[in-house]
Formats: sequence, structure tokens, C-alpha cells
Amino acid sequence: MRESAERAVVAPLGVACAVAWLAGALCTLWRGELPGVAALWIGLATGLGWWVASPRWRWIGAALVGLAWTGLHAGWSLRSQLPVAWEGREVSLSGRIEGLPEPEARRTRFLLRVDDGIGQPLPLRGRLVRVAWYDEHGAETIGPRRALGAGERWRFQLRLRAPRGLANPGSFDAERYAMAQRISATGYVREPGRAMKLEAGGGMDAWRSRMSARIEAEVPAASNRFVRALALGDTRGLLQDDWQVLRASGLTHLIAISGFHVGLVAGAFALLAAAAWRLFPALARWMPRPQAIGWLALAGALGYAAIAGFALPTLRTVLMIAVVVLARTSRRPARVVDALMLAMFAILVFDPLSLLAPGFWLSFAGVAWLAWCLPASLHGAKAFLPAQGVATLGLLPLTAALFGQASLAGPVANLLAIPWWSLVVVPLSLIGTLAELVHPGAGGMAWRAAAICFDVSWPVFTWLADSRFALWWLPEPSAWALPLAVVGAAIILLPTGMPGKVLASLLWLPLLWPDRGLPREGEVELVVIDVGQGLSVLVRTAEHALLYDAGPAVEEGFDAGERAVVPALRGLGVPRLHALVVSHGDNDHAGGVAAVREAVPVATTLAPAGASLESDAPCLGGAAWRWDGVEFRFLHPPPHFPYLGNEASCVLRVGAAQGAILLPGDIGSQVESGLTARQAAWLRSDVVVLPHHGSAGSSAGGFVRATGARLAVGSSGFGNRFRHPRPEVVARWREEGAEVLDTQSSGAVRVWLGRDGLSVRERRHDQARLWDAVRRQRAGGLSYRPEDGRPDAPED
Repeated sequence: MRESAERAVVAPLGVACAVAWLAGALCTLWRGELPGVAALWIGLATGLGWWVASPRWRWIGAALVGLAWTGLHAGWSLRSQLPVAWEGREVSLSGRIEGLPEPEARRTRFLLRVDDGIGQPLPLRGRLVRVAWYDEHGAETIGPRRALGAGERWRFQLRLRAPRGLANPGSFDAERYAMAQRISATGYVREPGRAMKLEAGGGMDAWRSRMSARIEAEVPAASNRFVRALALGDTRGLLQDDWQVLRASGLTHLIAISGFHVGLVAGAFALLAAAAWRLFPALARWMPRPQAIGWLALAGALGYAAIAGFALPTLRTVLMIAVVVLARTSRRPARVVDALMLAMFAILVFDPLSLLAPGFWLSFAGVAWLAWCLPASLHGAKAFLPAQGVATLGLLPLTAALFGQASLAGPVANLLAIPWWSLVVVPLSLIGTLAELVHPGAGGMAWRAAAICFDVSWPVFTWLADSRFALWWLPEPSAWALPLAVVGAAIILLPTGMPGKVLASLLWLPLLWPDRGLPREGEVELVVIDVGQGLSVLVRTAEHALLYDAGPAVEEGFDAGERAVVPALRGLGVPRLHALVVSHGDNDHAGGVAAVREAVPVATTLAPAGASLESDAPCLGGAAWRWDGVEFRFLHPPPHFPYLGNEASCVLRVGAAQGAILLPGDIGSQVESGLTARQAAWLRSDVVVLPHHGSAGSSAGGFVRATGARLAVGSSGFGNRFRHPRPEVVARWREEGAEVLDTQSSGAVRVWLGRDGLSVRERRHDQARLWDAVRRQRAGGLSYRPEDGRPDAPED
């Protein structure tokens, strides 16, 4: 009886409690709204009491603690964001630059920790603000932003707003990132001449910046940017092409400092300690050799993690090493799984919102798979190939779900990169850094050797990245696809001889080949992509896809084609475009075209005659074609119509058996009147994308009545200076019986015209999250309108 009772006791910091805590935290983050603060504090107190008082059911207490503690942190983070009433204000702030500033051709981005003093605005005292410092319009050289340095204190005149991003399938969630990083506001520098440096840089970030500059100066090869990344975690020098190669070859986890690299440093310090205690036995009087090895290994790991800016994978490794060292010091056994669980507890206590970062899942899941699958007797080189196989299979579901991609060349690339980079390039980079610490100028030889060794391998990975086995983009899966794939991976990784492994691989299908929800013959789908102040619309039939416009782009800044349109196409499972229609040459419609063309094959490009746009043919009124039982017809501009910017926009009508869609571009009331007079029958549509984003010079009453639309969808940016869509325009459409939606409040809008009639899904409402900026804005009941165009661009 006593033995059975002991077996029923759940360890307070064991696997069961860790999993329960994790489940409770996920329940909080998956909810669309947070419980009240009082309810969370009561839940936390109840959970802690249950945890202590009930040894058998303490996992329930752990779940309650995880739920409540994560909810409290999420609430604190959201409440620290800039109040709606403050948005658009110009404020003077002083603070210290955190991390490494990111200089680009036309701007520098950095994090500013606002001073916690009386002279600072109350909502921002001690808060973290993400700032962009742009050069003056037309500037040919870098302005005063060149003087920014890590760890320095500055005073700026800033225009701010609360964190806000776009909401599209497959795209980066800037609002989730802001909540996880406790970013209270975003903004840009006004009146750069008034920016003032208050204190010189200090601390670890300033040291990393200086050391990075030394590597750049000492290593003439272009690959010094990779040496800086591997030695210091400084990835600012990596080009977009570099990241593309790393993603395609599955090596992004190696280029920045990872947990494996921390383990190597800890191992090196352990070997040095062992050698020192053997050479000088008298040291054992000060500390026993096993304990000295452990503590020096932990010190080395901690120092290296500090150099990397305490990135999550490095912190996890440091915590695991700390657990093992403490266990050895207290002469208690410590299994890998125990160290992993304690490290997870530590991170979830101090930063429960780290659950929102992909690194948390990849870091802990990778070690968990290895601990579960590899026998303890397997060490050293014998464990390398099995470990690589386990990591590849075990982490593939997470990689596919978190990033929407999988690298078929990744396993081969990792077989080469892990031993070469981790055992040759990284040690040389670290030796150079250590030598530079001891004597300035002494690290150059090791850094140059590291660059040479890196250069030997990089062409191989470039070749792999360019092969047809490299990157495989995956459509956005259903929520239940990931758990199924994880179960399938667990069955496949069971010991040899277990039955059902072939059938288990079928559990991966919903993740790797999800249902794309394609229209049937004669049906049509419309997706108004959230691109901020601009327009991009995807039209799909059963076997064809057409993109109408590609959103705005700013030189060396936000490019909607790259940041919104291409991810949306990949998330929706659109591998190619059969037609790209560029309605006219304005940047907010044509700016992202180049990025779309670079990423997605395009069969035909159509644009108005006379526009300075690269196209295969002009869009001409009267031209028509059919795809999969759906008719596409241009209504404007007619032949020989001069190019007049907005008024020359390609007007496209898409007609299906169950209804029609009208895409009018940026036409104004004059062209609308002409279409109403001459082509009223063709204007009749169920769905209309608002002309010119809902401006006051469009959507005339006669045109609105002629369409007879049931749904009108606008595409505009939050707080745009044009005040689109205009209230009077929205009122006209509603008076004629149309429901009016807009991407700035709905996110991407998906519309189906099929056998079941007209159906609509709004991204922000369909996938409601507690960090949603629209809900916060509505709760505040206010909005702002900037005086210039900087804040129209969303977070990138």
C-alpha cells in the first residue's frame, strides 16, 4: 500500500507538473480575451495552495498556476502599451539604447529603454520603445543616425503609436511579438537635428558592438559578417540573400549562437578546469575537482550566453547546466529530463510570454526528443547521426507549423554544417574573441582563419539552397494538424520493430498537404490582403490564380509585396500566378510588384497602356477570358484612353454563376459616371472593393446604386493621413444595403461566391487573439491621424 501511495505522488517539479503548467499557459494565450485581474490572482493563489497541499493532484495546481501567471504577465505587457489617447503625439524622450542598432541604407532601427524619471511621459517611464530613424527625404548620405551606438543614452523627439501590424495568412504577427517582448510603443525620430547624445555607451551591448567592429576591421573577407554572427550573435551584417540560403538549407539555427554552441564552450571550460586541477593538485584544497569542473563550465556558458544577449536557446542551455552543477554539488543524481524540466520551469516563471517565441518550442522540443529517443549509453561521434535523424524527424512538424516551410536539403546540410561550423569555425571565432580580450589586436589571426574555414563550406550550402530539394513552402494548416503530426513523429521514432510506422506517417498529411479550400468549378474566391495603405487582391478559381495589385513599398523600408503579399500567397497555397494585374502605377498599388515577381512565378502581367510599368500586355476595356467556368472581363480603360494615373486604373469584373466581383482600382467619380452610363449592366456585382480606398472623390451615389453590392471591402492603413475610408462614403454604401468591411479593422478579408451563396471570413475575427490591436483600439474608443506618411507603414 505504501509503495502504491508513493507512486501516486506527483513530483512538484517533475514532468507531470511541467506539462500541466505548460498546458495552462497555452490555454491563456489561445483565448481571445484575458480573465479579470482579480480572477487571475485568485487562480494563482488557489493553484499554489493545491500544488503544496495535494501531492497526488498537484498537477492540477500547476495547470492553474501556469494559466494565471501567464495571464498576469500578458495583462501587464498589454497594459504597458501606449494608451490610445497618446497615439500620434509628438513627445520628447530620453533613454538608453538596448541591443545593437540595426543600420540600413535609409534608416536605422533600435530599441530604446525610456528613462524612469519624472521628466518622462507617465505612460512610457521605464518602457521599451521600438524606434526608426530615417534619413531626410532626398538625402544622398547617411545623416546623424550614423552616430548611434549600443548602450548609449540619447534624447529624441519622437512620434509614437501603440504596436500594430498586419493580419494575413502566413505572415509575421507583429502584435504578438510586441507583447512577448514587452514593447510599449513604436515610432520614428522627428526633427533629427534635435537628437542629442547624453551618455557614452556602456555594458555588454556596447562591448559586443565594439568587438563586432574589430572583427569587421581585422577580417577583410566579406564573410566577416558570419564570423560576427557566430562569435557574438551579431546578425546585422547578414544580407537578405544570406538568410534565403540559410532558410533553404535549414541552417538558420546554427548561424546565430545556439544552445549547442553554449554546450561547446561549457565543455571547453570543463576540460580546462580538469587539466588545471590535474596539473595543480593543491587546487583541490580550495574546491574538489568535480565541483570545480562544473562551476567553471557554468561560468563559461553564462559568459558566452551574455555575449549572445541571452537568447532563449542559450538561456535554456545555461539553466540546464546550472541544474546539473547544483545536483553534483549536492551529490544528487540529475537526469537530462530533470534538467530540462527545471530549465523550463525557470523560464516560465521569469518569462512566461517566451511561449510566444518559436525558439522556446524548437529549443525545448529538440532536447526532449533527444532525451526520449537516444539511449543514455550513446555518446560522442556515435550519437551524431542518430541525434541528427531524431532532431530532423522530431522537429519537422514544429518547423512546418511555425514557419510554414520545410527544407528537404536540411538534413544533408546539417550533417556537413554541424561538425564543421560548430567544431571548427565557432571555436576559431571564440579563440579570436578571447585573444582580443587579453590583448587588443591579438584576435585577428583566429578570426581570419574562421572566415577562411567558413568560406570553404558556404558554396556547398549555396548549391544545396539552389537545388530543387531545398525550400518547400507549406500552406497554413488547421489547428489540429500539428498535434497529429507530433503523434506521428513519436510513433515513427519508437524502437525498431514497432508496428504501424508506415501508417503513422499518414498523420503528417494534414500538416504537409493541408486542404487549401479551393473553389469548385464555376466558383470564385476573393482575398483582400491586408497591406496597410494600399491594395492587393487575390482572385482564385478551381485551378487558376490572379493577383490584382501588390501593395506599397518604400525604398529600404516596408515592402508589402515581400512582407504581406508573398507570405499570404504561400500561406494560402498559391505556388504560381496565372495573371498579375497592376491597376496603375501608383506606389500603393505597384510598389510590391517586384518582390512578388521575384518570389512567385507569374505567367502574364497586365497594366494600363502608357503606365511606366513592365507588363506583357495592356488591360483594355472589353477584353475577356474564362477560367474554370468563371468569366474575367476588363471594363476600363477603353482603347486609346490616355494614361491619367488613377483614372486609367484597370477595372476588372469577375463573374461566376452565383454572383460577381468588381475590382475598380483607384477610379474617381468621373470615370464611375462614364461606366454607369455606358456599362451599367456589367457593373452589377455582389462584392465590390471600394474605389480608391473609399476616398471622398469616389463611390458616387449613382455608381454605388448601379453595383447593387451586398458587400463592399476597403483596403486602407490604420491612422492613414487620407482618412480612408471616408465616413460619408461608408454611409453611402450602407444606405444602399451593403455591408462595409475594411482591412484596417478586419485584417485580410476572404470572400467566397459559390453554391452556398456569399460567405465572408475576417482574419482578425476568425483568429481572435488577446494581443489584437484592433480590440484595444476599440476599447479606447479613439484613433489618430498622422500629419505625414511615416506611420502609415505597418510594423516590419
